[in-house]
Amino acid sequence: MRIFNKDLRLQDITIMYFTGLAALMVILVASYQAPSSAIDVSSLKPSPSSPLPNLPMPFRMPLDPRGNLQLAWNISYASQEVYMQLRVAELRHGVVLGMSDRGELTNADLVVLWDNGTRSYFGDAWSDSKGHVSLDSHQDYELIEAKQKADGFYLLFKRPFSTCDPRDYVIEEGTVHIIYGLLDQPLASLEDLNLSKIQTGVQRVLMLRPDMPSPTLPPDVQTLDVLAPNVIIPNQETTYWCFIQKLPDDMPKNHIVMYESMITPGNEAIVHHIEVFECAPDLREVPQYSGSCDDKMKPKKLNFCRHVLAAWAMGAEAFYYPPDAGLAIGGPGSSRFLRLEVHYHNPLLISGRHDSSGIRLHYTPNLRRYDAGIMELGLVYTPVMAIPPKQHTFYLTGYCTSKCTRTALPPGGIYVFASQLHTHLAGRGVRTVLVRGGKELEVVQEDQHFSTDYQTIRVLKKIINILPGDVLITKCTYNTEDRSKPTVGGFGIMEEMCVNYIHYYPRTQLELCKSHVDPEYLQKYFSFINRFHGNDQCVCGDVGVTDQYSQLHWDDFAGEVLDSLYNTAPISMHCNQSTARLFPGEWEKQPLPEVTSILPKHRYPCEGGAESYS
Repeated sequence: MRIFNKDLRLQDITIMYFTGLAALMVILVASYQAPSSAIDVSSLKPSPSSPLPNLPMPFRMPLDPRGNLQLAWNISYASQEVYMQLRVAELRHGVVLGMSDRGELTNADLVVLWDNGTRSYFGDAWSDSKGHVSLDSHQDYELIEAKQKADGFYLLFKRPFSTCDPRDYVIEEGTVHIIYGLLDQPLASLEDLNLSKIQTGVQRVLMLRPDMPSPTLPPDVQTLDVLAPNVIIPNQETTYWCFIQKLPDDMPKNHIVMYESMITPGNEAIVHHIEVFECAPDLREVPQYSGSCDDKMKPKKLNFCRHVLAAWAMGAEAFYYPPDAGLAIGGPGSSRFLRLEVHYHNPLLISGRHDSSGIRLHYTPNLRRYDAGIMELGLVYTPVMAIPPKQHTFYLTGYCTSKCTRTALPPGGIYVFASQLHTHLAGRGVRTVLVRGGKELEVVQEDQHFSTDYQTIRVLKKIINILPGDVLITKCTYNTEDRSKPTVGGFGIMEEMCVNYIHYYPRTQLELCKSHVDPEYLQKYFSFINRFHGNDQCVCGDVGVTDQYSQLHWDDFAGEVLDSLYNTAPISMHCNQSTARLFPGEWEKQPLPEVTSILPKHRYPCEGGAESYS
């Protein structure tokens, strides 16, 4: 940070006082009230030669529970900039807005409006590992307007996606963790601010998204609610609740054109995700059922209700289909039975809470050109895939192989228009890439700041064509630094998943294209690691996989060998039809897809890259 003071002349200071000058500068930095690199908002006036642009702000969301702060924004992919407008309903002495990797207050990229009791200042700042705030030497937030209006104080500013400043956050596609705070006291110096000493909060947004107009529902749209029947949520941490709902017998074929969640008020923090499945059409009857999906006494026919109609997870918004596609429901060849599955996450073990959450389907009898479908990519829900404890970064990868797409997709392939990423609590990132002929062709969806608390359905910027013989690789990043035991794959919230639900058309019978490591090779791993640690009496065949992982002596070597196993061993493919049955073929001990060329990392303008963003 440079400090300019007209009263301070370096030429008047002799060399013998240089040490004293250095000490004086430290004092000045700590006490200076208006660094020249910050903007004096009190004297800010619009330039007549540079009129303010008429900027629409199509994206907006409240930041705090009380609605005092609202963030609105727009995106320029041409200039790779984000325009942000922050409204503060009741401004006292300032406001802090920032971005960090996981919503931490430390090591955050900040923009701050503050006053010293007489004048107000705006500046680009950062917080250190203890939350102390300093003005950034590179001012990359450009203030456009600061204005008091009838409904609050407005700040309009912009910044590039990437500034190449190591202290600045890179705005990428995927989740952005927004931190915010209000200043109740004036600051003699910005360096007096510590974020841990003020009231702050975190909100998650998809900052970069396609700029599409809000779809209009057809006038003949009807609704169907698929809701839990006033369930008493069990007082246990994880519950998957299943409910069978029957459609009218004479319901003709319709197209679902939109669906949205219906969450019982007060249960927003407990309802983790919801899915609606259509049962197999060849099932003439499915017994009525409302109970745990894991109950061993549940009707076996529930296992054949696997065709996804709708999938919602915490933080997701209403989902609209493109104008030329809709999800089929009713009519010949479809089932009259739907299975609702609600995942309750109740870590406080609350008792007696009633719930009628579910999904509202909006459908039309005027069929669109294509039937749409949803396909699961990634890893099978199985404990054979695990993350060692105390890992800062560990990767698990699921494959949809060329053999499966060649077997199941039509000659012209499918067109993917949206996707929904999903992991549990240890998940930190998800990436699905399309591989054709051994070369990475394009990223289908990526989020390297993924949060289980914000699992929205993301509309792709452009539709992607997946052809027979293509490979889809879904790679998830995990962090288990706070865990002393291995984390296995499974349905529990403390277990893990790695899934990408892709939304596409035209619909095919391929419902699930996922993998896991070959179990026999995993047993060889257990045997090797146990012998390496001097345990010649391996119990590999005597206990389940989860216990085998738990009984291992976990050190760096065990983790590195497991990672090597996952990246070299054959896989078991689940190339499943909507009936939950495998497509014909041999799917065990399949070789890993070969990737000979990877996509280059995107380069931003500050790195010498192209000005446009694609």
